[in-house]
Amino acid sequence: MDAHNNWTSIVKNNFSIKTEKMKNNNVLTQARALTLPSREASLKREPSVSHFWNSNRKLLEDAWAEWEIENKDNLLIPNETLLDPRLRQAIKDAWENPEKENAVADLWEEIIPGVYVAQFFDLERLAEFRNYLEAVVNSKIPKRAPYGIQLNRYGIMLDERSEGHLAAPNFQAFYNDIMNLYMRPIARLLMGTYGYDTQTFGFSIQYNPDKDKDLHAHTDASAATLNININLPDEEFTGSQVDFYDKTSGKTVQTVFEPGKAIIHKGSVPHTTHPITSGQRSNLVVWLYGDQMQIPRGGSNSYGSVGNSTSTVDATENISPRERWSIPESPKDTFAPF
Repeated sequence: MDAHNNWTSIVKNNFSIKTEKMKNNNVLTQARALTLPSREASLKREPSVSHFWNSNRKLLEDAWAEWEIENKDNLLIPNETLLDPRLRQAIKDAWENPEKENAVADLWEEIIPGVYVAQFFDLERLAEFRNYLEAVVNSKIPKRAPYGIQLNRYGIMLDERSEGHLAAPNFQAFYNDIMNLYMRPIARLLMGTYGYDTQTFGFSIQYNPDKDKDLHAHTDASAATLNININLPDEEFTGSQVDFYDKTSGKTVQTVFEPGKAIIHKGSVPHTTHPITSGQRSNLVVWLYGDQMQIPRGGSNSYGSVGNSTSTVDATENISPRERWSIPESPKDTFAPF
């Protein structure tokens, strides 16, 4: 009798395993078989586009999780070791002792008021991250391209609040570490964004001479924007310079992205991207803003929210290093710029 029960148990377990594998394979197959909304429908913000992404959200999240499992033996697990060693050490020290935060600030060069540049990715590890993103593209799982100011054909939404985002669990852990452990305290330290940085947003973009060549002058719907170049050292491009305009002095500073370097700036700083004339430029762009999309407005001490009247608050007054090096307790909301 015991032998019969054991055999029955083995058969049931094997059946459960096979059923689970069939279910998981079915998830990937179903996700890959979806027909994406057209570019025209996306640009027109047709209701059917949001319906497509929202109705398939669970399926796509399950597919990304299964994609990671299916490729676990040859797929990078992104983590902060991909980032510049000096930045990582300075950030680590500041989290352990916020009084050491000046070592973080020292790594950032100020271009104009409210705009700073520093090395962000480790050049020796950047190729590994690019290979990971290439695997994401080749996954054949539907991904939503950014369509804010324009639709960037080769970009991907990164934040979980976004429709069609890159929901691979290991990537999401990496993305949240960048936002919580790096970007937020850096923005608070350099630009005094404390209180207007509880919410996150992110996407990737790629500029090409034949498509998505440039971006006209604009400001961002963010308290702070971190724009990280992920070109490899041998991936050269011409054009695609970025102009930043200082409204106080009237000065315009032009800069060119270098491999692995990041520019962090106040969202209110006007900037424009010149046409790219050869090669490709690939970047990750991440934003911070407050609950219900509240953002700093006007000068360094003027704050308000989108669509509301402006109030004046000194964002840096009485904010201690310990408060800067903290993670907000408020949950993520559902507001997204686009």
